[in-house]
Amino acid sequence: MTTLPLSIKWNPSEGIDLGFYEIKYYSLMWVVAFAVGFYITKKIFSKEKRSPDELDSLFIYSMISIMVGARLGHVLFYQTELLWQSPFEVFLPISKPTGVGIFEFSKYKFSGFRGLASHGATIAMIIGMYYYSKKVIKKPLLWVLDRVVIPCAFGAVAIRLGNFFNSEMIGKPTGSDWGIIFAKIDNVVRHPGQLYEAFGYVFVFITLMYLYWKREAGEKLGFLFGLFLIMLMGVRFIVEYFKIEQVDGREDWVLGLNTGQLLSIPFVLLGLYFMWKGNQKKAVA
Repeated sequence: MTTLPLSIKWNPSEGIDLGFYEIKYYSLMWVVAFAVGFYITKKIFSKEKRSPDELDSLFIYSMISIMVGARLGHVLFYQTELLWQSPFEVFLPISKPTGVGIFEFSKYKFSGFRGLASHGATIAMIIGMYYYSKKVIKKPLLWVLDRVVIPCAFGAVAIRLGNFFNSEMIGKPTGSDWGIIFAKIDNVVRHPGQLYEAFGYVFVFITLMYLYWKREAGEKLGFLFGLFLIMLMGVRFIVEYFKIEQVDGREDWVLGLNTGQLLSIPFVLLGLYFMWKGNQKKAVA
């Protein structure tokens, strides 16, 4: 009887080589996230009888907010030294090799953005939707957030799959023969933390979709947004136990919690508040 191996060696290429250009899988997953998110939001706006112009504006506000917030969040929460060591690297897809002077521009390399933080993206998305709600759609902020969290949940799935293709945000050793060997990193059998997180976000996405389309939870102002924060950050909090620290020395630096877990707690508390408020306040027509 043939037995299946318990571990999988993961060593894919970083993208699709077209000869003249290589499409990175991580970048491709961002495109998928925005494209599918746009489609989902289009269905939601059609249900709400909103205009196509409002949808186009939402896409622009969302894309700029998420990308800028995710990058800035990574720098502020995980790689603050970039602000003084290589400030050009904060918002430009370049990197400064070790030993290169800050103004030796000819030696900088194109690297793409290697660090994007979901907590930063969430904060920036809320800010972006505030301006969108005031300047474009003329609806309460929570009305907008209750709807955009659905495509955002799908986007979170796509991005974690992109992390898996990149062999980044890897998990801790499993201590057994079960798991994934990220060949680009080492020969250790590890937890596929990116896949754990992606699967958790699939559940978040399905739950939000069901409650919006079948249970009319969107009528409870802030309820879906609050549930999104609780579930998304709850998944992140749990999965962090299976992932290696993103910053050396922060594995358990405050009360046994790492940076990702500490940043998740305020969002969960905020989510509880909005779910409670949502059960008491109806959306404005």
